[in-house]
Amino acid sequence: MTKKNHIKKAAKIIQDGGLVAFPTETVYGLGANALNPDAVIKIFEAKQRPSFDPLIVHICDIKDIDCLCLNVDERVYKLAKRFWPGPLTIILPKKDIVPDIVTSGLSTVAIRMPAHDVALQLIDKAGCPIAAPSANKFGKLSPTKAEHVMKQLSDVDLIIDGGKTTVGIESTVISLSPAGFKILRPGVITEEEIEFIIPRDNSIKINDGSLVSPGLLKSHYSPIKPLSIFKDGDYYPESKKIGYLAFQKNNLTLHYSTVEILSEKGDLKEAAVNLFGALHRLEDSDVDMIVADPVPEVGVGVAIMDRLRKASYTKNEKY
Repeated sequence: MTKKNHIKKAAKIIQDGGLVAFPTETVYGLGANALNPDAVIKIFEAKQRPSFDPLIVHICDIKDIDCLCLNVDERVYKLAKRFWPGPLTIILPKKDIVPDIVTSGLSTVAIRMPAHDVALQLIDKAGCPIAAPSANKFGKLSPTKAEHVMKQLSDVDLIIDGGKTTVGIESTVISLSPAGFKILRPGVITEEEIEFIIPRDNSIKINDGSLVSPGLLKSHYSPIKPLSIFKDGDYYPESKKIGYLAFQKNNLTLHYSTVEILSEKGDLKEAAVNLFGALHRLEDSDVDMIVADPVPEVGVGVAIMDRLRKASYTKNEKY
């Protein structure tokens, strides 16, 4: 079946209330008609995702913002002009057309336009916005290849194989206030880049216990094998078979039998692209645990460390 026919078939599945896993530039998404609450419930069931964790709604035309959102101001269009299609999600007041199941009962909805031809064609052919979190079991490693989806989800009507994703980590999520923006989830689009368009508002606080955005749980993106972030002086018992997730090639790689290097030259964007793929391979290997290098927390390094900290979080706290 050609890619065109795959998209046509996938669009019909979406229209009929089914589930489709599809590639975006960030990670693979598990999509359903965002305006069909019965279809959206299937996403939560397939992922075993708690209903308090809202979904991102994907669109293919900037005009769709006005169909889904209230009180859209000029700043949103400035951000869209600069970053869409692309890995930026904006939290906006929602219209009643968006079902509460999509937003976990919140009055806001997360919106983005993906920068991937397959995703954009699918949304266009389906004729509706598509709600789509990452196509994995809740809290587990995000998928950057179709094989990663197949490994975790068996009850999806169709998986479109679009190859490896080009960004590799989930979108940056921001909220807006009259004074500016706040990053809720870091991604490849950085705070500094957004500040070129609109000011930052450091006064915004999310403290009522609700999740206004995906990716806010302390424990998330976790491999099946326990993961620890390497610190100088850490000692790991020889009885344990340890996989090493290295930021770049270094002398420590000689001491581990299973090694994944995120970027030979220490490039943070390359490391982000390779992060989840490397963790999937380590998860599938015979290691007992994974030790990960920290990366410099500049630019996209902030987002990589966000994923690693959440992958390594072990306490029984939800927030």
